[in-house]
Amino acid sequence: MNKEKNICQIKNKSINPDTLFRVLDLIEGNSKITQRELAKKTGVSLGSVNYCLKGLLKKGYIKINNFSKDPNKLHYLYILTPMGISQKATLTKEFLRRKLIEYKLLKKEIERLTQISSKNNV
Repeated sequence: MNKEKNICQIKNKSINPDTLFRVLDLIEGNSKITQRELAKKTGVSLGSVNYCLKGLLKKGYIKINNFSKDPNKLHYLYILTPMGISQKATLTKEFLRRKLIEYKLLKKEIERLTQISSKNNV
């Protein structure tokens, strides 16, 4: 079982910490990014992105402002709050730790398979 705490939870459903990290990272890089772009770049559904943004808003990690001058089109500006910036730093550290572990395990597996392959002249 994953011992890491999930920072966003709505109605007992938690949000994957990697998704949270990626959403915060993308918002920090482009505050005018759309939910569809976030979904495409994170590889999750549009509904999951919407759910994630609601969780981030509820926790106070982001602010959402409407910036469209056209009343027929709604465009939002996603802004990381100071708490959001702090949480992103924590998530970045945890993300890197997880990815380094994955990398080391993959590297060992590749080395093992390479040895087996070379012994079998494959």
